[in-house]
Amino acid sequence: MDDDAPDTRAQEPRLKAVAYRLLGSFDEAEEAVEQAIREAPRHPTPTTDDRFLAALARICLERLRARETHRTAPWDPWDPWDADRGGPEGRALLTAMDSLTPPERLAFVLHDLFDVPYEEIAAALERSPAAARHLAGRARHRVQGTEEMPEPDPARQREVVAAFLAASRTGDSQAMLALLDPDVALRADPTAVRTGARAAHGAVPVALALAGRTREARQALVDGAAGLVLTRDGRPRTVFAFTVLDGRITSVDVLADEGHLNRLTVRPLAERTAPS
Repeated sequence: MDDDAPDTRAQEPRLKAVAYRLLGSFDEAEEAVEQAIREAPRHPTPTTDDRFLAALARICLERLRARETHRTAPWDPWDPWDADRGGPEGRALLTAMDSLTPPERLAFVLHDLFDVPYEEIAAALERSPAAARHLAGRARHRVQGTEEMPEPDPARQREVVAAFLAASRTGDSQAMLALLDPDVALRADPTAVRTGARAAHGAVPVALALAGRTREARQALVDGAAGLVLTRDGRPRTVFAFTVLDGRITSVDVLADEGHLNRLTVRPLAERTAPS
């Protein structure tokens, strides 16, 4: 460790910048960097720079996941900018990133803000480079709204959501869990929260939160992507917008606010039997 100390300290400003963008707190960023410097020698990589960044990414991801698990206050997943929380551009970006799942935030920050290749991000996330690219694209769409979401396989997405709906209707919890990513996040807008929806993180909490609510839903296209809808008098009253990656559900947005629903194009689909 002593031999690496001068080089390590030279990297600290960049490491702290990465950690601050990921965690949104200078104090937490400093703690994470110090922890990464201590732990990096246990996880060797091809270069010294990669080693410390990889350790920092892993540590920040763990902290973001712990924060998500203990989150109690609901947020509005489709209106990340809050006029009362204005300020400099950097603060606005951090506010917007509060709506991202931990893997989305990591992929977006490392790639878009610090030019880290998807291959290195994939290693930190323990996913494929294609999955890392998709997570960054979804985060970019949510934060900036500058480009369309990548849709790698819309037909496969619909199959996964149909299978999830079938499992929900039959009460097959094991089938539901098999379709959920271990890091899946459930987000609910304020109106959905008032009707009983609740934010959740992780496969088991999300399955429990969705089991009863989706049982009466119908399959639908939500802005062209796979989703579910509950209707009243022929109009959507609650929409479940799914993100599917590599055959698993990585996030679900529960939307019931009239303003949100009015911005969506929701097209119910004819019921089809989910593939076995």
